[in-house]
Amino acid sequence: MKIHEYQAKELMKARGIAVPEGQVARTVEEAVAAVRPLVEGSGNPVVVLKSQIHAGGRGKGRFKEHPEVAGVSVITDGIRGGVRATEERVRELAKLMLGSTLETVQTGPEGKQVNRLYLEAGVDIERELYVSVVLDRETGRNVMIASTEGGVEIEEVAEHTPEKILREPIDPLTGLANFQAARLAHGLGLTGDALKNGVRFLKALAQTAEELDADLLEINPLVVTKQGQVMALDGKMSFDNNALFRHKNITEMRDPSEEDPAEIEAGNFGLSFIKLDGTIGCLVNGAGLAMATMDIIKHEGGEPANFLDVGGGATTENVTAAFKIITKDPNVRGIFVNIFGGIMKCDTIANGVVEAVQQVGLEVPLVVRLEGTNVDLGKQIISGAGIPGVVSADDMRDGAQKIVELAR
Repeated sequence: MKIHEYQAKELMKARGIAVPEGQVARTVEEAVAAVRPLVEGSGNPVVVLKSQIHAGGRGKGRFKEHPEVAGVSVITDGIRGGVRATEERVRELAKLMLGSTLETVQTGPEGKQVNRLYLEAGVDIERELYVSVVLDRETGRNVMIASTEGGVEIEEVAEHTPEKILREPIDPLTGLANFQAARLAHGLGLTGDALKNGVRFLKALAQTAEELDADLLEINPLVVTKQGQVMALDGKMSFDNNALFRHKNITEMRDPSEEDPAEIEAGNFGLSFIKLDGTIGCLVNGAGLAMATMDIIKHEGGEPANFLDVGGGATTENVTAAFKIITKDPNVRGIFVNIFGGIMKCDTIANGVVEAVQQVGLEVPLVVRLEGTNVDLGKQIISGAGIPGVVSADDMRDGAQKIVELAR
């Protein structure tokens, strides 16, 4: 689960991690009202207006409706004709940004609608750095990654100057050790007050990621101010869904408008679903088999439209819902049902498929491969339903070949 920048900063600030003062705004008037307290409270004439979407690259992003406007805008406070120029500019920009579609390198050409803005007080920046805590799935541990190249996508740094990336594995029992934090801080070139503040910052960041079950906590850029303060100028967090039961406050931060409606609907039925860009819908039981199904579709020259695991305990209702979700995708030209019945029974899948087809119809080819528990009964249910356009497959590869050909 992902959250917005302003929410990530709320969580960090509550744990002693330095962040600039800021305020979220859902309307133009809320944005304007936030300006004066931020300027007067910080003593800095700069206000930053940030679009809040679940995607990076906002600073370089542009609005489809207003290509002249960036996803992150910096405004300088001033008096013009007795009126604060900042408030005028914020009102003007907020009207353009709210409700418009922001396109960044991470959103793709479809972009994302901006429903919230985050106004933040300016900071006197001396240096920009990068730091993140990410789950290393090979070792099962968090690792802290840091670089002197702040404000740059870490993938670019890794590709062009990998020697500028520092790494420290974090022991889950002891956390980030003092010597590790000091080694990272020295590697980032911190000295004096910035060095002491940096060590505290890095240790607090590692502890926050551990406490909140975050699989990513990224600060880009991490800034050093002219006063030697170390501060998170940006903040991105995502969390392990399987651990959210321990963090009700984080679950409440979920923004459904930022998620795919099909994925939300699937979650309501206990289905593991991820939408992809292909044309062949997949309905499979078991995550491993689902991955293998997508692989073999690719191998046979097709493109999967989704990952969908109905799980071992799915009911006819769940399977029906899964089938409906797949058919709602306008890009789907064919559906491959690939079931190996162990705990999941083939007749349950067959009943769900038949019920869904009867409710929503079938306008694309459907290839069904059933194997395992109650396979004969499942095949009888499918064949007895008399659904036109249904093709049986002998095995997984046979099914993949048939659905790729039919989808063409």
